[in-house]
Amino acid sequence: MSLVTGDALSLLLFRLHSGRLLGINLLKVNEIIPCPPLTKLPNRHPHVRGIATLRGSALTVIDLARAIGERGAADADDGCLIVTELSRSRQGLHVKNVERIVQCSTRDVRPPPAGAGNRAFITGVTQIDGAIVQILDIEKVLHDIAPALDEAPLDGLLESKDQQLLQGRRVLLVDDSQVALQQTLNVLRQLGLDCTAVRSAQAALQQLHDYQQAEMPFELLVSDIEMPEMDGYNLVREIRRSADIAATYVLLHTSLDSTMNTEKARSVGANAVLTKFSSVDLTQALLDAFRQMDGRP
Repeated sequence: MSLVTGDALSLLLFRLHSGRLLGINLLKVNEIIPCPPLTKLPNRHPHVRGIATLRGSALTVIDLARAIGERGAADADDGCLIVTELSRSRQGLHVKNVERIVQCSTRDVRPPPAGAGNRAFITGVTQIDGAIVQILDIEKVLHDIAPALDEAPLDGLLESKDQQLLQGRRVLLVDDSQVALQQTLNVLRQLGLDCTAVRSAQAALQQLHDYQQAEMPFELLVSDIEMPEMDGYNLVREIRRSADIAATYVLLHTSLDSTMNTEKARSVGANAVLTKFSSVDLTQALLDAFRQMDGRP
């Protein structure tokens, strides 16, 4: 059975050593294993337990509790690893234990409580069998440990004609992760695009309608897929069934492997899908989009 059907979201539930219950999108999970022996490197980040060797490849092991501000396990043997693969990287999250896989609707996932702040490390909250489950913002965890992702300056990357193609074009950006939102926004602004950013699909939908009515339509939407209440797939569906904004070019920008999402993205009417985060690849995707819109080769 597919892990994503309609607006269903499959979550792997797990606990930290404090007993805190968290969930992570199952599509981000590669495997679950006992914690193997670790090599502790000098000058490692304090939230990194060490490096494991998994089938001949090095795997960075993160003490997830410490990474989100809690006390970690004293013993690496006490617990297991959730091996995640997203945003072009693979890492192991050291946790107390995993419990089970559950399905919920993205419509039942609510944004983090007001006042949760930038240290919340969650993208949403839902309820499973009467228990509150917080959904981990793994992108924020990784960014706090290794912020030097592909955010290279784009000076000199574009030819003059490409700069002219992008200059001042109106783009709407939506992402519920503040880290991902800021990364993408930095690239769009470097490229000279006229950007507006929002944190939810509902807000994006409203902005698209409002700007269209004001005769200042957005030409292109860059949207995350995983978002509370309405995900990127359902956002695209809503856009395509709304006559006034149906022609909006939609680029779905996801931390998941884009090959897993391309078929579904196309089926709901998205124009393109791209895996986060590469400033060069994002720039190329934007150039392709505007060339297509302008009828250029």
